Amino acid sequence: MAETEHILSATQIKAGAESLGFYACGLAPAGAIPAAHSAFFRQWTAQGCHAGMDYMTRHEEKRLDPRLLAEGCQTVVSVALNYYPATPIPPDRLQLSWYAYGQDYHDVMRAKLQSLLDMLKKQNPGTGLEGRAFCDTAPILERFWAWRCGLGWIGRHTQLVIPRCGSAFFLGELLLNLPADRYDEPLAVSGCGQCTRCREACPTHALSPEGGLDARLCLSYQTVENRRDITPALAEKMYPYFYGCDRCLRACPHLHNASPSTESAFTPRQELLNATEKDWMNLTV
Repeated sequence: MAETEHILSATQIKAGAESLGFYACGLAPAGAIPAAHSAFFRQWTAQGCHAGMDYMTRHEEKRLDPRLLAEGCQTVVSVALNYYPATPIPPDRLQLSWYAYGQDYHDVMRAKLQSLLDMLKKQNPGTGLEGRAFCDTAPILERFWAWRCGLGWIGRHTQLVIPRCGSAFFLGELLLNLPADRYDEPLAVSGCGQCTRCREACPTHALSPEGGLDARLCLSYQTVENRRDITPALAEKMYPYFYGCDRCLRACPHLHNASPSTESAFTPRQELLNATEKDWMNLTV
């Protein structure tokens, strides 16, 4: 008689995620990205909207099917970690994106995801449970899977919006080799309604009415990812930001009810909050 495949408890997984400080957690069966979503991604890159992020065009097969990224993958677990700051930089000073206030989020998220995986292995001994943790470090469509796992919807600013909380969240995934007893459903409709505040807040018009982001016009891309000179036309739109740009994120009405992050790793040092324009201008490379 064939051995019965173990089934993971979705309740157990979510309880573990909550105990580690994740704000939201959802599960979905692993599978290929639906045709409509994969076609949108291919069109986006074909039009050059990924700018200089050439890695977006590599390993396309794996990006569009996580089962190729982690052998035997049956379940995708998507988590969100809040980074909304309790004490932001005063508005009369130069700004950098909230996500950069604290420690490197890649390290923080990977450690938490690995802890969740280790916890699940201890809770499910003898099941052969294996998994891989990711946080913006592999070819996986994180926002799609966050939506598919029921965490929120993709807003007009192309970021995940968690209802009544906004988009100040880091996303991460666990790809597990066992099925779960229950999977979440994506939200049926967008919660953006007729709101276009994010588009209106973008000084370079990087957000299209069709729902796409042109990274070539995005100031966050220009100041973080771009390794070439920033054109004068874009540079004059940067102030008061010099690293990243949170304008579309901050414009979202759902952010108004967000609670500040309790993750100590994301608490900014006082020196950062007190830094003046002169301090930033005197930084060395």
